[in-house]
Amino acid sequence: MAKIQMKTPLVEMDGDEMTRILWQMIKDELILPYVDLKTEYYDLGMKHRDETDDQVTVDAANATLKYGVGVKCATITPNADRVKEYGLKEMYKSPNGTIRAILDGTVFRAPIAVKGVEPNVKSWKKPITLARHAYGDVYKNTEMRIPGPGRAELVFTGADGKETRKTIFDFESEGIIQGLYNTVPSITSFARCCFEYALSTRQDLWFGAKDTISKTYDAEFRDVFQKVYDEEYASRFQAEGITYFYTLIDDAVARVMKSEGGFIWACKNYDGDVMSDMVSSACGSLALMTSVLVSPKGVFEYEAAHGTVQRHYYKHLKGEETSTNPVATIFAWTGAFRKRGELDQLPELAEFADRLERATLQAIESGYMTKDLTLLTTLTEVHPLNTEDFIHKIAENL
Repeated sequence: MAKIQMKTPLVEMDGDEMTRILWQMIKDELILPYVDLKTEYYDLGMKHRDETDDQVTVDAANATLKYGVGVKCATITPNADRVKEYGLKEMYKSPNGTIRAILDGTVFRAPIAVKGVEPNVKSWKKPITLARHAYGDVYKNTEMRIPGPGRAELVFTGADGKETRKTIFDFESEGIIQGLYNTVPSITSFARCCFEYALSTRQDLWFGAKDTISKTYDAEFRDVFQKVYDEEYASRFQAEGITYFYTLIDDAVARVMKSEGGFIWACKNYDGDVMSDMVSSACGSLALMTSVLVSPKGVFEYEAAHGTVQRHYYKHLKGEETSTNPVATIFAWTGAFRKRGELDQLPELAEFADRLERATLQAIESGYMTKDLTLLTTLTEVHPLNTEDFIHKIAENL
Protein backbone atom coordinates (compact mmCIF):
# COMPACT_ATOMS: atom_id res chain seq x y z
CA MET A 1 0.00 0.00 0.00
CA ALA A 2 1.09 3.58 -0.58
CA LYS A 3 2.27 5.29 2.59
CA ILE A 4 0.27 8.19 4.02
CA GLN A 5 2.01 11.45 3.11
CA MET A 6 2.54 14.23 5.65
CA LYS A 7 2.68 17.96 4.85
CA THR A 8 4.15 19.42 8.05
CA PRO A 9 6.67 17.72 10.35
CA LEU A 10 5.90 16.67 13.89
CA VAL A 11 8.41 17.73 16.52
CA GLU A 12 9.73 14.38 17.79
CA MET A 13 11.35 14.35 21.24
CA ASP A 14 13.10 11.09 22.06
CA GLY A 15 13.58 10.10 25.69
CA ASP A 16 15.15 7.74 28.17
CA GLU A 17 15.45 4.16 29.34
CA MET A 18 12.68 1.63 28.64
CA THR A 19 10.36 4.15 27.04
CA ARG A 20 13.13 4.99 24.55
CA ILE A 21 13.21 1.29 23.59
CA LEU A 22 9.40 1.31 23.22
CA TRP A 23 9.61 4.49 21.16
CA GLN A 24 11.74 2.86 18.47
CA MET A 25 9.70 -0.37 18.48
CA ILE A 26 6.47 1.57 18.00
CA LYS A 27 7.95 3.54 15.10
CA ASP A 28 9.39 0.45 13.42
CA GLU A 29 6.38 -1.85 13.84
CA LEU A 30 3.33 0.41 13.90
CA ILE A 31 4.14 3.69 12.15
CA LEU A 32 6.83 3.50 9.48
CA PRO A 33 5.12 0.73 7.44
CA TYR A 34 2.11 3.02 6.95
CA VAL A 35 3.23 6.65 7.24
CA ASP A 36 5.90 8.56 5.33
CA LEU A 37 6.96 10.00 8.65
CA LYS A 38 8.19 13.60 8.71
CA THR A 39 9.61 14.79 12.02
CA GLU A 40 12.03 17.37 13.31
CA TYR A 41 13.96 15.15 15.71
CA TYR A 42 15.36 16.17 19.10
CA ASP A 43 17.19 13.75 21.38
CA LEU A 44 16.08 14.54 24.94
CA GLY A 45 17.88 11.49 26.32
CA MET A 46 19.79 12.33 29.49
CA LYS A 47 23.26 12.03 27.94
CA HIS A 48 22.47 14.36 25.03
CA ARG A 49 20.75 16.85 27.29
CA ASP A 50 23.96 16.95 29.35
CA GLU A 51 26.13 17.32 26.24
CA THR A 52 24.08 20.37 25.16
CA ASP A 53 23.72 21.83 28.68
CA ASP A 54 19.98 21.14 28.21
CA GLN A 55 19.77 23.56 25.26
CA VAL A 56 18.21 20.71 23.24
CA THR A 57 15.12 20.86 25.46
CA VAL A 58 14.71 24.59 24.82
CA ASP A 59 15.22 24.03 21.08
CA ALA A 60 12.58 21.28 21.05
CA ALA A 61 10.08 23.51 22.83
CA ASN A 62 10.69 26.38 20.40
CA ALA A 63 10.32 23.99 17.45
CA THR A 64 6.97 22.88 18.88
CA LEU A 65 5.89 26.53 18.96
CA LYS A 66 6.95 26.80 15.31
CA TYR A 67 5.24 23.66 13.96
CA GLY A 68 2.27 23.50 16.35
CA VAL A 69 2.38 19.79 17.23
CA GLY A 70 4.98 17.76 19.12
CA VAL A 71 5.21 14.21 20.46
CA LYS A 72 7.47 13.41 23.41
CA CYS A 73 8.90 10.24 24.93
CA ALA A 74 9.22 10.00 28.73
CA THR A 75 12.43 11.59 30.07
CA ILE A 76 14.51 11.55 33.24
CA THR A 77 14.34 14.40 35.75
CA PRO A 78 17.65 13.80 37.52
CA ASN A 79 18.11 13.59 41.29
CA ALA A 80 21.44 13.18 43.08
CA ASP A 81 21.61 9.47 42.24
CA ARG A 82 21.00 10.17 38.54
CA VAL A 83 23.71 12.86 38.49
CA LYS A 84 26.16 10.24 39.75
CA GLU A 85 24.84 7.44 37.50
CA TYR A 86 25.10 9.49 34.29
CA GLY A 87 28.06 11.66 35.32
CA LEU A 88 26.05 14.82 34.73
CA LYS A 89 27.43 18.35 34.89
CA GLU A 90 24.49 19.46 37.04
CA MET A 91 21.07 18.42 38.35
CA TYR A 92 18.99 19.59 35.39
CA LYS A 93 15.40 20.73 35.74
CA SER A 94 12.43 18.70 34.56
CA PRO A 95 12.25 18.72 30.73
CA ASN A 96 8.46 18.80 31.04
CA GLY A 97 8.69 21.87 33.27
CA THR A 98 10.99 23.63 30.79
CA ILE A 99 8.71 22.84 27.85
CA ARG A 100 5.60 23.83 29.82
CA ALA A 101 7.14 27.20 30.68
CA ILE A 102 8.14 27.97 27.09
CA LEU A 103 4.77 26.89 25.67
CA ASP A 104 2.92 28.59 28.57
CA GLY A 105 0.83 25.43 28.59
CA THR A 106 -1.54 23.39 30.70
CA VAL A 107 -1.42 19.59 30.98
CA PHE A 108 -4.59 17.63 30.21
CA ARG A 109 -4.71 13.99 31.28
CA ALA A 110 -7.45 11.45 30.64
CA PRO A 111 -7.81 7.68 31.12
CA ILE A 112 -7.98 5.47 28.04
CA ALA A 113 -11.27 3.58 28.11
CA VAL A 114 -10.88 -0.12 27.33
CA LYS A 115 -13.29 -2.99 27.91
CA GLY A 116 -12.00 -5.35 30.55
CA VAL A 117 -10.39 -2.60 32.63
CA GLU A 118 -13.45 -1.00 34.18
CA PRO A 119 -13.48 2.14 36.37
CA ASN A 120 -14.06 1.59 40.07
CA VAL A 121 -16.73 4.30 39.91
CA LYS A 122 -19.54 2.40 38.21
CA SER A 123 -21.34 5.46 36.82
CA TRP A 124 -18.30 6.55 34.75
CA LYS A 125 -18.95 5.59 31.14
CA LYS A 126 -16.66 8.12 29.41
CA PRO A 127 -13.15 9.35 30.36
CA ILE A 128 -12.84 12.41 32.60
CA THR A 129 -10.06 14.78 31.50
CA LEU A 130 -8.15 16.57 34.28
CA ALA A 131 -6.73 20.02 33.55
CA ARG A 132 -4.26 21.07 36.24
CA HIS A 133 -2.92 24.58 36.71
CA ALA A 134 0.73 23.70 37.31
CA TYR A 135 1.95 27.05 38.64
CA GLY A 136 2.34 28.64 42.06
CA ASP A 137 0.17 27.85 45.11
CA VAL A 138 1.53 25.38 47.68
CA TYR A 139 4.23 24.13 45.27
CA LYS A 140 5.96 27.51 45.42
CA ASN A 141 5.09 28.32 49.01
CA THR A 142 7.13 30.12 51.65
CA GLU A 143 6.89 28.57 55.10
CA MET A 144 7.98 29.59 58.58
CA ARG A 145 7.92 27.95 61.98
CA ILE A 146 6.74 30.33 64.73
CA PRO A 147 8.84 29.86 67.90
CA GLY A 148 6.41 31.47 70.33
CA PRO A 149 4.02 34.38 71.05
CA GLY A 150 3.97 37.21 68.51
CA ARG A 151 2.18 38.68 65.50
CA ALA A 152 2.42 37.24 61.98
CA GLU A 153 1.73 39.70 59.17
CA LEU A 154 1.24 39.62 55.41
CA VAL A 155 3.24 42.51 53.91
CA PHE A 156 3.33 43.74 50.32
CA THR A 157 5.84 46.43 49.35
CA GLY A 158 4.95 48.09 46.07
CA ALA A 159 7.45 49.27 43.45
CA ASP A 160 6.85 52.79 44.79
CA GLY A 161 7.87 51.68 48.30
CA LYS A 162 4.35 51.83 49.72
CA GLU A 163 3.51 49.03 52.13
CA THR A 164 0.24 47.18 52.63
CA ARG A 165 -0.08 45.07 55.79
CA LYS A 166 -2.59 42.54 57.08
CA THR A 167 -2.45 40.59 60.30
CA ILE A 168 -2.44 36.85 59.73
CA PHE A 169 -2.66 35.80 63.39
CA ASP A 170 -1.63 36.86 66.89
CA PHE A 171 0.16 33.79 68.21
CA GLU A 172 0.10 32.92 71.91
CA SER A 173 2.11 29.75 71.41
CA GLU A 174 4.35 27.98 68.93
CA GLY A 175 2.90 27.55 65.43
CA ILE A 176 3.45 27.58 61.68
CA ILE A 177 2.60 29.92 58.79
CA GLN A 178 2.61 29.55 55.02
CA GLY A 179 2.54 32.07 52.18
CA LEU A 180 1.11 31.25 48.74
CA TYR A 181 0.97 33.24 45.52
CA ASN A 182 -0.23 33.22 41.93
CA THR A 183 -0.35 35.71 39.08
CA VAL A 184 -3.20 36.97 36.93
CA PRO A 185 -1.26 36.34 33.66
CA SER A 186 -0.71 32.70 34.67
CA ILE A 187 -4.34 32.20 35.67
CA THR A 188 -5.45 33.82 32.40
CA SER A 189 -3.25 31.48 30.34
CA PHE A 190 -4.64 28.53 32.29
CA ALA A 191 -8.20 29.62 31.53
CA ARG A 192 -7.49 30.09 27.81
CA CYS A 193 -5.80 26.68 27.59
CA CYS A 194 -8.84 25.05 29.18
CA PHE A 195 -11.31 26.81 26.87
CA GLU A 196 -9.21 26.04 23.78
CA TYR A 197 -8.92 22.37 24.67
CA ALA A 198 -12.63 22.10 25.39
CA LEU A 199 -13.34 23.50 21.94
CA SER A 200 -10.80 21.22 20.24
CA THR A 201 -12.32 18.11 21.89
CA ARG A 202 -15.93 19.39 21.93
CA GLN A 203 -16.36 18.64 25.63
CA ASP A 204 -18.02 20.57 28.45
CA LEU A 205 -15.68 22.35 30.87
CA TRP A 206 -16.11 22.37 34.66
CA PHE A 207 -14.04 24.49 37.03
CA GLY A 208 -14.11 24.34 40.81
CA ALA A 209 -12.42 26.31 43.60
CA LYS A 210 -13.35 27.48 47.12
CA ASP A 211 -14.28 31.14 46.74
CA THR A 212 -16.73 31.01 49.66
CA ILE A 213 -13.75 30.64 52.01
CA SER A 214 -10.92 32.11 49.93
CA LYS A 215 -12.79 35.28 49.00
CA THR A 216 -9.82 36.96 47.28
CA TYR A 217 -7.43 34.18 46.17
CA ASP A 218 -9.84 31.57 44.82
CA ALA A 219 -12.32 34.25 43.82
CA GLU A 220 -9.66 35.66 41.47
CA PHE A 221 -9.49 32.30 39.67
CA ARG A 222 -13.29 32.25 39.41
CA ASP A 223 -13.46 35.83 38.09
CA VAL A 224 -10.62 35.43 35.57
CA PHE A 225 -12.22 32.29 34.12
CA GLN A 226 -15.60 34.02 33.83
CA LYS A 227 -14.11 37.15 32.24
CA VAL A 228 -12.12 35.17 29.65
CA TYR A 229 -15.16 33.02 28.88
CA ASP A 230 -17.56 35.97 28.49
CA GLU A 231 -15.19 38.05 26.36
CA GLU A 232 -13.53 35.39 24.19
CA TYR A 233 -15.31 32.04 24.24
CA ALA A 234 -19.02 32.20 25.07
CA SER A 235 -20.23 32.44 21.48
CA ARG A 236 -17.79 29.74 20.31
CA PHE A 237 -18.96 27.36 23.05
CA GLN A 238 -22.59 27.98 22.11
CA ALA A 239 -21.82 27.32 18.45
CA GLU A 240 -20.27 23.94 19.37
CA GLY A 241 -23.11 23.06 21.75
CA ILE A 242 -20.83 22.75 24.78
CA THR A 243 -21.03 24.47 28.17
CA TYR A 244 -18.79 25.99 30.84
CA PHE A 245 -19.70 26.38 34.47
CA TYR A 246 -18.03 27.17 37.79
CA THR A 247 -18.91 25.53 41.07
CA LEU A 248 -17.34 24.98 44.49
CA ILE A 249 -14.65 22.29 44.49
CA ASP A 250 -16.56 20.13 46.99
CA ASP A 251 -19.69 20.35 44.83
CA ALA A 252 -17.55 19.51 41.78
CA VAL A 253 -16.27 16.34 43.49
CA ALA A 254 -19.82 15.28 44.36
CA ARG A 255 -20.96 15.89 40.77
CA VAL A 256 -17.96 14.03 39.33
CA MET A 257 -18.59 10.93 41.44
CA LYS A 258 -22.19 10.73 40.21
CA SER A 259 -21.49 11.69 36.60
CA GLU A 260 -21.08 9.59 33.46
CA GLY A 261 -17.83 11.40 32.62
CA GLY A 262 -17.01 12.81 29.20
CA PHE A 263 -16.03 16.33 30.30
CA ILE A 264 -12.95 18.39 31.23
CA TRP A 265 -12.42 19.13 34.92
CA ALA A 266 -10.18 22.15 35.50
CA CYS A 267 -8.47 22.35 38.89
CA LYS A 268 -6.08 24.62 40.74
CA ASN A 269 -2.60 23.20 41.30
CA TYR A 270 -3.05 21.12 44.48
CA ASP A 271 -6.61 20.12 43.63
CA GLY A 272 -5.42 18.93 40.23
CA ASP A 273 -2.57 16.96 41.77
CA VAL A 274 -4.94 15.05 44.05
CA MET A 275 -7.87 14.64 41.66
CA SER A 276 -5.79 13.46 38.69
CA ASP A 277 -4.32 10.70 40.86
CA MET A 278 -7.82 9.83 42.04
CA VAL A 279 -9.17 9.55 38.49
CA SER A 280 -6.16 7.61 37.15
CA SER A 281 -6.22 5.19 40.09
CA ALA A 282 -9.97 4.67 39.77
CA CYS A 283 -9.52 3.91 36.06
CA GLY A 284 -6.68 1.41 36.44
CA SER A 285 -3.19 2.60 35.51
CA LEU A 286 -0.95 5.50 34.47
CA ALA A 287 -0.03 3.32 31.50
CA LEU A 288 -3.63 3.81 30.36
CA MET A 289 -3.57 7.62 30.53
CA THR A 290 -3.20 10.16 27.74
CA SER A 291 -1.36 13.40 28.41
CA VAL A 292 -1.24 16.51 26.24
CA LEU A 293 0.28 19.91 26.93
CA VAL A 294 -1.81 22.68 25.34
CA SER A 295 -0.75 26.32 25.02
CA PRO A 296 -3.24 29.21 24.82
CA LYS A 297 -1.92 29.81 21.28
CA GLY A 298 -3.21 26.40 20.20
CA VAL A 299 0.08 24.47 20.28
CA PHE A 300 -0.13 20.79 21.29
CA GLU A 301 2.53 18.48 22.74
CA TYR A 302 1.56 14.83 23.34
CA GLU A 303 3.32 12.42 25.72
CA ALA A 304 2.80 9.43 27.99
CA ALA A 305 1.67 10.23 31.52
CA HIS A 306 4.17 7.83 33.15
CA GLY A 307 7.93 7.81 33.63
CA THR A 308 10.81 6.04 31.90
CA VAL A 309 10.14 2.60 33.51
CA GLN A 310 13.65 2.41 34.98
CA ARG A 311 13.25 -1.04 36.57
CA HIS A 312 12.28 -2.66 33.27
CA TYR A 313 15.17 -0.92 31.51
CA TYR A 314 17.72 -2.46 33.86
CA LYS A 315 16.14 -5.88 33.21
CA HIS A 316 16.33 -5.18 29.45
CA LEU A 317 20.04 -4.34 29.74
CA LYS A 318 20.61 -7.73 31.39
CA GLY A 319 18.86 -9.43 28.47
CA GLU A 320 15.86 -10.35 30.60
CA GLU A 321 12.33 -10.37 29.19
CA THR A 322 10.10 -7.39 30.03
CA SER A 323 6.39 -6.82 29.81
CA THR A 324 6.31 -3.03 29.66
CA ASN A 325 2.98 -1.47 28.74
CA PRO A 326 3.38 0.74 25.61
CA VAL A 327 -0.25 1.91 25.34
CA ALA A 328 0.23 5.47 26.65
CA THR A 329 3.23 5.97 24.35
CA ILE A 330 1.27 4.66 21.35
CA PHE A 331 -1.55 7.06 22.19
CA ALA A 332 0.93 9.95 22.37
CA TRP A 333 1.79 9.25 18.74
CA THR A 334 -1.86 8.83 17.71
CA GLY A 335 -2.83 12.07 19.44
CA ALA A 336 -0.09 13.93 17.56
CA PHE A 337 -1.04 12.33 14.22
CA ARG A 338 -4.72 13.16 14.72
CA LYS A 339 -3.98 16.81 15.55
CA ARG A 340 -1.47 17.12 12.66
CA GLY A 341 -4.09 15.62 10.34
CA GLU A 342 -6.72 18.07 11.53
CA LEU A 343 -4.46 21.11 11.18
CA ASP A 344 -3.13 20.08 7.75
CA GLN A 345 -6.49 18.82 6.46
CA LEU A 346 -5.17 15.28 6.03
CA PRO A 347 -8.12 13.07 7.01
CA GLU A 348 -6.16 9.93 6.12
CA LEU A 349 -3.57 10.77 8.81
CA ALA A 350 -6.27 11.30 11.44
CA GLU A 351 -7.98 8.08 10.31
CA PHE A 352 -4.69 6.20 10.69
CA ALA A 353 -4.51 7.42 14.30
CA ASP A 354 -8.03 6.11 14.89
CA ARG A 355 -7.13 2.73 13.35
CA LEU A 356 -3.96 2.35 15.42
CA GLU A 357 -5.90 3.12 18.61
CA ARG A 358 -8.58 0.58 17.69
CA ALA A 359 -5.94 -2.06 16.94
CA THR A 360 -4.35 -1.43 20.35
CA LEU A 361 -7.62 -1.60 22.28
CA GLN A 362 -8.75 -4.64 20.28
CA ALA A 363 -5.67 -6.54 21.46
CA ILE A 364 -6.47 -5.85 25.13
CA GLU A 365 -10.19 -6.48 24.74
CA SER A 366 -9.50 -9.86 23.14
CA GLY A 367 -7.38 -10.83 26.15
CA TYR A 368 -3.87 -10.10 24.80
CA MET A 369 -2.10 -7.68 27.16
CA THR A 370 1.04 -6.88 29.14
CA LYS A 371 1.34 -8.35 32.61
CA ASP A 372 0.39 -5.16 34.49
CA LEU A 373 -3.07 -5.24 32.89
CA THR A 374 -3.61 -8.91 33.76
CA LEU A 375 -3.79 -7.77 37.40
CA LEU A 376 -6.58 -5.29 36.60
CA THR A 377 -8.72 -6.93 33.94
CA THR A 378 -12.18 -8.39 34.48
CA LEU A 379 -11.74 -10.60 31.40
CA THR A 380 -11.72 -14.34 32.13
CA GLU A 381 -9.56 -15.48 29.20
CA VAL A 382 -6.23 -13.65 29.36
CA HIS A 383 -2.99 -14.11 27.41
CA PRO A 384 -0.05 -12.32 29.13
CA LEU A 385 2.50 -11.06 26.60
CA ASN A 386 5.95 -9.54 26.78
CA THR A 387 6.50 -6.08 25.33
CA GLU A 388 7.59 -7.19 21.87
CA ASP A 389 4.83 -9.78 21.44
CA PHE A 390 2.19 -7.28 22.54
CA ILE A 391 3.35 -4.80 19.90
CA HIS A 392 3.39 -7.63 17.33
CA LYS A 393 -0.24 -8.39 18.26
CA ILE A 394 -1.19 -4.75 17.72
CA ALA A 395 0.60 -4.79 14.38
CA GLU A 396 -1.34 -7.90 13.40
CA ASN A 397 -4.63 -6.17 14.27
CA LEU A 398 -3.57 -3.03 12.42
